[in-house]
Formats: sequence, structure tokens, C-alpha cells
Amino acid sequence: MHIQHREQERHVLAITVDNESGILAKIAGLFTARGYNIDSLTVADISENHNVSRITIVTHGPQEVIDQIHAQLERLIPVHKVADLTELGPHVERELALVKVAGKGDNRVEALRLADVYRAKVVDSTTGSFIFEITGTPEKIDAFVALMRELGLVEVGRTGIVGMMRGVNGA
Repeated sequence: MHIQHREQERHVLAITVDNESGILAKIAGLFTARGYNIDSLTVADISENHNVSRITIVTHGPQEVIDQIHAQLERLIPVHKVADLTELGPHVERELALVKVAGKGDNRVEALRLADVYRAKVVDSTTGSFIFEITGTPEKIDAFVALMRELGLVEVGRTGIVGMMRGVNGA
């Protein structure tokens, strides 16, 4: 039973790379080659001159495999830094989602009430639907989506997780 738990360890990796063609495919290939799924992947330019990007990957796997992937990532030429936020300690994770809900009458009122409770913002409204913008932990977004499913959920779009170490040290 302990071994199964270790196989399910969740890891959030923050990878700083040169912003160049093909790097994302190389990184994803390291996971694919070992049969490990990427649960969430975000990538964005983080430099003023647009030459450095940050990739955040969430995956599950045993520490030994994550260590192998970490070492192989660091050997890739365009990779500057690899940090396993999970291993480094306290960090903040956030995700953004757009959630479209259709409804009239009481369901419409209830969707607005729940959106207020979850601090979701209405970013589009028609007479028959809303699009809410919500940010928070993946668990918060999952809970909001589950509630909206009962009220007329139409569509969900999620950005994936971004994470950052707490305190003055960077990852």
C-alpha cells in the first residue's frame, strides 16, 4: 500500500527555458517516454526581451522517476533552471478558469449567489447565460465547477496551474 501511495505523489515543476521552437515538445517527450501523464501544463514568456519562458508542469509519479526527469531536464541545453516546488517547501499555486453557465429564474439567481461566495467575476452575460472568471487553487475551481454542473454548466476552460515559492527566494 505504501508503494502505491508513493507512485501517486504529486509534483509541481517550475522550469525556466530559452523561448525557442521545439523546447516544449522535448520537455513533454521526457514524460511521455516514461509513461507519465502531465496533469497540467502552462507556459509563458517571463522576460522583457521575450527570450525566456517559464513552464509549470504538474504530474504524479514516484520520487525516483521525478528525480530522473529533473536530471534530464537540467541537461537540455535551452533549460536554465528546474525546481520541484513540491520538494522545495511552501509555495503558492493558482489557476484561472472561465465557466459558462446557462440558466433562468432560480438557477440564474443561485449561480450568481454561488459566484459571489467563490469570488468568481461575471465577465460576460446574456439573458440565458453567464461566463464567470474564477481564480484560486485547483480544489476551489473543482468545487465551483461541481456546483455549476447542477445549475446548468455549459463549458469550462482552465489555464492550468502556475506556482511560485513563498518568501524571498525564487525557484
